[in-house]
Amino acid sequence: MQHYQRAARARDIEPFHVMAVLARARALEAQGHDVIHMEIGEPDFTTPGPIVRAGQAALAAGKTGYTPALGLPALREAIAGWYARQYAVNVDPRRVVVTPGGSAALLLVSALLVDPGKRVMMADPGYPCNRHFLRLVEGAAELVPVGPETGYQLTPELIERHWNDACVAVMAASPANPTGTLLDRQQLAELAATTRRKGGHLIVDEIYHGLTYDCQASSALEVDPDAFVLNSFSKYFGMTGWRLGWLIAPEAAVPDLERLAQNLYICAPHMAQQAALDAFREDTLAICEARREAFGMRRDFLLPSLRELGLHIPVTPQGAFYLYADTSVLGGDSAQLCRHLIETRHVAVTPGLDFGHYRADQHVRFAYTTSLENLERGVERLQQGLETWRGC
Repeated sequence: MQHYQRAARARDIEPFHVMAVLARARALEAQGHDVIHMEIGEPDFTTPGPIVRAGQAALAAGKTGYTPALGLPALREAIAGWYARQYAVNVDPRRVVVTPGGSAALLLVSALLVDPGKRVMMADPGYPCNRHFLRLVEGAAELVPVGPETGYQLTPELIERHWNDACVAVMAASPANPTGTLLDRQQLAELAATTRRKGGHLIVDEIYHGLTYDCQASSALEVDPDAFVLNSFSKYFGMTGWRLGWLIAPEAAVPDLERLAQNLYICAPHMAQQAALDAFREDTLAICEARREAFGMRRDFLLPSLRELGLHIPVTPQGAFYLYADTSVLGGDSAQLCRHLIETRHVAVTPGLDFGHYRADQHVRFAYTTSLENLERGVERLQQGLETWRGC
């Protein structure tokens, strides 16, 4: 292979460990083994039929060219209407930026707000790409260790304690990956007020909105109209491979975001945008709600089952489709435990190493993105795998 000189950022951005787990799982399946997938954060449901049919119609109609960088006007209006119905929040469609997945929304915000050497405060554990996008723009994450005592979320006290002159923003996630915990309306208001007092911007990842159980998530826009709020069609609407998300931004920031979007990716996929117009139909939402209920039943099975196996899950997650389990009582390193489970029992789970540094080697994430039947079989195998692990 020809030698090349890597940029420092390419060396610093850590691998996405769950993809290595998935690759090993696929290799085992290719050898004929039955693998229970509890590692990947992708719903096992396919995209709802009305969205698929709208995408097919868009292709047949030749909707395959570029769109405006900020997105189709009709889709921006539909997203604004979603906030009016769901949260009673008035969002001007001009503030809606349609992006190629939630990842592009994260990249836009990072490029917009973060100069070299500046920092964004976020919880540890948290979604790894958040901190990696900051490194890409020569910034950094101000990682704040959080635990069950705060629901694995930032608090005003933690912001006060960890804020420094390099900080320009606070980023929260509700529901959060990997913990599934939420920030309620009051907590969001307190985070917004504290961040504003510090002179920073509030960024909130709401990608798992819609996937909540026993409650409805509040949007940061209910308490802070100037927050940067990002969301995606991937999770609740089941459109992972369509690569479509959005960002709600203060109106003053939209021209800069448009210029960045034009240069970074031109626009989101035209066909996906056309299809997403049917995501907000009543029949589509009925399908999404039925799937949300199925996820809730899976959570209600898996959570007590893992606790009975001796895994410590101190906070009941209210959203997303993850359980973040403390494995310290089992001894050993959680990444080694994950390797043991996939090699000996063919159960794939994600090591805590993916989600930060704070006690990462003592945690694993379980995704209940597979059927209840598979989860039941997975728990049986986990019991056997943990028994042999304890014996190591």
